[in-house]
Amino acid sequence: MRWGGAVFASRAHPMPEPVIAGVLQGTISAIITLLLKRMIEAVTARLAGLPALIVPPVVAASLSLVLLAVLHGQAGTPETAATIAVSLIVSTSYAFFYSLTLWKP
Repeated sequence: MRWGGAVFASRAHPMPEPVIAGVLQGTISAIITLLLKRMIEAVTARLAGLPALIVPPVVAASLSLVLLAVLHGQAGTPETAATIAVSLIVSTSYAFFYSLTLWKP
């Protein structure tokens, strides 16, 4: 439940800021989760060798970072870096390990 981290990160700020951050993070996490697997498969299918292992997690991390930073910035999330850190680590780790399962050296 990555949205709970957003609420926790913003807990020192007045309500409803922590709740808004949590709902936004939950929504973004759901969208990232839905799209990440397909994106990794599509990028991996277009590459061969070592790039097929490295490029998908880099693309996933980049897209996740941009999406999280822009949307939390627009929403005025008070603790943006702390809010997106866990989600970014989880999605990038998933992307790396999933790319590893698809990789054909």
